[in-house]
Amino acid sequence: MLGFPAFTGHEEPGRQGHSDAATRASVESALHAAGDIEAGEITVSISGSYLILEGFVRRRSDLERAVEIAESVVGRGYVRSRLLRR
Repeated sequence: MLGFPAFTGHEEPGRQGHSDAATRASVESALHAAGDIEAGEITVSISGSYLILEGFVRRRSDLERAVEIAESVVGRGYVRSRLLRR
């Protein structure tokens, strides 16, 4: 865990009541703060209750780590990955 606690205790699942901009900013910050992946080519967006990760990573482990980081912010099951390996 990176020290970015999951948002809890809010009424909407997935985004847990936070604005799209705040949710995106939290995930982007967590991705860029992680020293073990390159997040420069990852785009974060929101579609309904889901957070979408799109872009490119170098290794499969980076893809899995990006999803793990995003889930640590928005909650397990609310992240959809469209990341591709180069």
